[in-house]
Amino acid sequence: MNPTDFIAKWRASGASERSNYALFFSELADVLGVPRPDPATDTPEADGYVIDRVVTTESGATNYIDLYRRACFVAEAKQGSDAPEATEAEKLGMDAPKRRRGTARRGTRGWETAMQKAKGQARRYARALPEADGWPPFLMVVDVGYCFDLYADFSGQGKAYVSFPNQQSYRIMLEDLEDEEVRETLRRVWMEPLALDPQRRSVAATRDLAKKLAKLAKSLEDAGNESDAVADFLLRSLFTMFAEDVKLLPEASFSDLLRRYRDRPETASKAIRSLWQTMKTGGFDGGIGDEVRHFNGPLFDDPSAPELTSPQLDLLIEAADAVWTDVEPSIFGTLIEQALNPIERHRLGAHYTPRAYVERLVVPTVVEPLREEWEAAQAAAQLEEDAGNEAAARDELVAFHRRLCSVRVLDPACGTANFLYVTLEHLKRLEGEVLDAIAQYPGQQTLDMTGGLTVSPGQLLGIEFNARAASIARVVLYIGYLQWHYRTFGNADRLDAPILRDYRTIEHRDAVLDAADREPAYDEQGNRATRWDGRTMKPNPADPTELVPDPSARVPAYRYVDPKPAAWPEAEFLVGNPPFVGSQKMRGTLGDGYTEALRSAYKDEVPGSADLVMYWWHKAAEAVREGSSERFGLITTNSAHQKHNRAVIANHLGAKPPLSLAFAVRDHPWTYDPEGAAVRIAMTVGVAGEVDGRLATVVREERTDELGQSVELAERVGAVWSDLAIGADVAGAAPLEANRDLSFMGVKLVQPRGNVPGFTVTQGKARDLGLGAVEGAEAVLPRYRSGNDVTKTNRDLRVIDFFGMTAEAARERFPDAYQHVLTYVKPFRDQNGRPSRRENWWLHGESLPAFRQAVAGISRYIATVETSKHRLFTFLDADILPDGGLILVCLDDAYALGVLSSRYHVVWALRAGGRLEDRPRYNPTRTFQPFPFPAADKAQTQRIREAGEAVYRQREARREAHPSLTLTDVYNVLEALSDERELTKKERAVYEAGAVGVLRELHAELDAAVAEAYGWPNDLEDAEVIERLVALNAERAEEEALGRVRYLRPSHQNPDAGDQAGLDIEVASKPKKASAKKEPWPRSTRERIAAVRRAVERLDRPAAPKEVAKSFSRARADDVADVLDALDALGHLHRDEEGRYAA
Repeated sequence: MNPTDFIAKWRASGASERSNYALFFSELADVLGVPRPDPATDTPEADGYVIDRVVTTESGATNYIDLYRRACFVAEAKQGSDAPEATEAEKLGMDAPKRRRGTARRGTRGWETAMQKAKGQARRYARALPEADGWPPFLMVVDVGYCFDLYADFSGQGKAYVSFPNQQSYRIMLEDLEDEEVRETLRRVWMEPLALDPQRRSVAATRDLAKKLAKLAKSLEDAGNESDAVADFLLRSLFTMFAEDVKLLPEASFSDLLRRYRDRPETASKAIRSLWQTMKTGGFDGGIGDEVRHFNGPLFDDPSAPELTSPQLDLLIEAADAVWTDVEPSIFGTLIEQALNPIERHRLGAHYTPRAYVERLVVPTVVEPLREEWEAAQAAAQLEEDAGNEAAARDELVAFHRRLCSVRVLDPACGTANFLYVTLEHLKRLEGEVLDAIAQYPGQQTLDMTGGLTVSPGQLLGIEFNARAASIARVVLYIGYLQWHYRTFGNADRLDAPILRDYRTIEHRDAVLDAADREPAYDEQGNRATRWDGRTMKPNPADPTELVPDPSARVPAYRYVDPKPAAWPEAEFLVGNPPFVGSQKMRGTLGDGYTEALRSAYKDEVPGSADLVMYWWHKAAEAVREGSSERFGLITTNSAHQKHNRAVIANHLGAKPPLSLAFAVRDHPWTYDPEGAAVRIAMTVGVAGEVDGRLATVVREERTDELGQSVELAERVGAVWSDLAIGADVAGAAPLEANRDLSFMGVKLVQPRGNVPGFTVTQGKARDLGLGAVEGAEAVLPRYRSGNDVTKTNRDLRVIDFFGMTAEAARERFPDAYQHVLTYVKPFRDQNGRPSRRENWWLHGESLPAFRQAVAGISRYIATVETSKHRLFTFLDADILPDGGLILVCLDDAYALGVLSSRYHVVWALRAGGRLEDRPRYNPTRTFQPFPFPAADKAQTQRIREAGEAVYRQREARREAHPSLTLTDVYNVLEALSDERELTKKERAVYEAGAVGVLRELHAELDAAVAEAYGWPNDLEDAEVIERLVALNAERAEEEALGRVRYLRPSHQNPDAGDQAGLDIEVASKPKKASAKKEPWPRSTRERIAAVRRAVERLDRPAAPKEVAKSFSRARADDVADVLDALDALGHLHRDEEGRYAA
């Protein structure tokens, strides 16, 4: 069927979508040249492209998607009518019309409401799809025989389906199918929807433009121009090129000007400077021979341009000829900053944050709450209209528009404004929807945002310490704002003058520290103090392949007078990505003076061990709790849930008034950096009060060429704790006296990295240094084990250990070993920022006297690798000195090894410990010390002891028989067996060599023995295990408060304590839930709508109005029913045949 015949046939169709849509979609597929839908099967999960795809919603209701294509779209069909609304007589059954009417008369507010309801239904059905299907990129609302409305969310979150491609062009009329370009768009929706993502074109274009500017920047700097002056010149140039392409300057005027002066480079700078002076004020410019609009803005306060050569003009012409309307502002700033920075230029384009990642935080922080408000405003308008109050209905929408245009969003570490730009675009999209809705009322204008009350860059506030980044941020927001107008209207010349308003919303200053003064620091001799610049490295003289800090790269050191927290401008929403500097690196990176001042300013609020980013987190949380902001969302390192940072989060969650985490991702990939280390982060969104939140977990990652990682998330709802987990509060578990003084980290050598010699030596080198020849050398050259020695191949190293000795004593008794440390370690330690490590250079950085005391008197101790994919435990002989990559438990009983090796402790460790990148970490304080061992009787203890020893002996025996066999390989295969995955040829060899089948049985027996000792079933889900352990921890803590302590090693922990006694402790399978408190019934209509919607979502099942009303104090069921009906009319809730409502 050709498009003309299809249009003619379906334009005359009747108004019954149930009768028509199946045939309509099938014939549409023929017109588009795509396959027709497949027949449905008995297994809905297998139906990837069908009509009437069955889905089961969260409330348990069965619904049908009118047309579904997996990973492409959900389509909801309606059929409106061109006939007038029914008369009163018709409503009474008199003179019934011959033609049936569908949803509503097309073009009316009722029809628009019905189309919006259909969108809500489509989104609800998309949410009900199996997790494996993911969120489709498109929702499509089809009025059969009339139009197609397209909504897209390319982020894969399903949280912000917005009009595609914009509010002006999202509706495709049936007649538009005559246009091949329109048919191609729909064909892509069907077959390759991600190809319609504008990022896929704009990212490549933006990277290419940045490379052109980088080449020009280098040329100008090589000619002797200061880098700052070059940067300012290129910022003005690129904005002018953009202004030309969006028709704010006469077509090709700037590029033609450059061409005309290409052979007269000596006057080109004057012509460019003249144009910029005219752009500042507006008027006629002789260089381009035309009128120039009034741009204004600080960008052109300094119109200077350097002297240019013909080759440099060629580079400018090449850049000007590019398509600047295709730039992606969300990454543009980062790439331009790299292009203009001589140090970062060599890595241009290799390190930036993909837009989808930015949206993953901006949407729950800013967009979702504003869209919820908008939906509440629509529902309030619907209630007013149902009551016949048309003016009041319009007023509800206008009031929300005023609110939207007054919202302020602050990024307190805005960099080059990628978060602010993405936020601005979403606000403009929402504004388009709002103005369209207002325009449906009589006497209202259609969409027009050229001036007056409108969303503008003036609502986007930023603080940035880097002056160049702040300048770029201003330009990015200008470009983003103008680009939105261009893409929406086809040009940007509708804007009122001046084009660039001087909003002064991007501040160049420190966001967390203020001080009365910053004074030069002086050393003890009265000389001006300097410090290493924190980034410049040089080859190590002992090993040129190893980089070490360059002591000659110095910057001035300062001291801060009367330091205090910096103030932030008031804003409803706070969002951003503060800098990542670990607490131990702050002095080296920021300087002693700044670090001390910062910690002093926040000494009662942020622990000194917290990372730099947590100072931003504290200020944002404080602003939300105190009410000056409504919500914040920040990126932190993925160590935010670890002890030193978690304390900041826990303080605010437990404060009065409290903070809650409305959204969190514990571990997420971040910057696109294919050649560098994987940067992983956490996301947290905070709101005031006690509310449940959504915890998103990465379930799949796939590298893409341009857009970073394609990340799939799974979400759970519940109380999100300070360790960024849902369920039992593991982070709140109390440290137990019974486990005290037993677990430690290994020694921190603090020595040169790489192949440079240090404290660790081979057996041969140890003999050269006196082992076996010098009396006492065994004590100062003990055996040494690292994490890789334990889980992979044992290198059989020794370590020089002068613990307890002065430098003089070490030199006198062991001169060869002393000289080795003097030669290789001291130069490295001389650059260390900690005085104790510089001055005690012959000693390990952390020598662990407490561990040495604890291991005395036992023949072996338990060790596990701090950061490891597999959580396994083993024994080490007591004379072995452990590396800092190992965590130690000073118990020699295989009973303890068995409990720690059991599934019950491993599940606990995965929740209680942190992560490094994507590998779990084990922490002595947070993982071991709160863990409650079972109250085992003697028989149970012996059974666990024997099972634990059997696991250990089995592994050691197989490794002794097969020296190349590693524990990592063995446990990889064990994991594959648990996943019921077919083994590869290599894995099959490991299975045989390691007797992994036997080891699996031994672990199963151990798990059963430990479960019996706890008195629990051996088939509990992981979440149930955690809940029971947290409950048992609470009971043990209460027990200890009453004086009953179950010491694990009383002879060491408390020599006067008696033997442990086992108690039969009953643990509830689930913690008790507090009875829900009723909310007061809000006064305003809009607040009632939001409250009712939350109540229905909390019930998580279909509920009648009377049941929903019980969630509130003094709420009449009839009032609640009115609100529920309005929400159903807009598709925000669904009313079933029994009159119950569900989200």
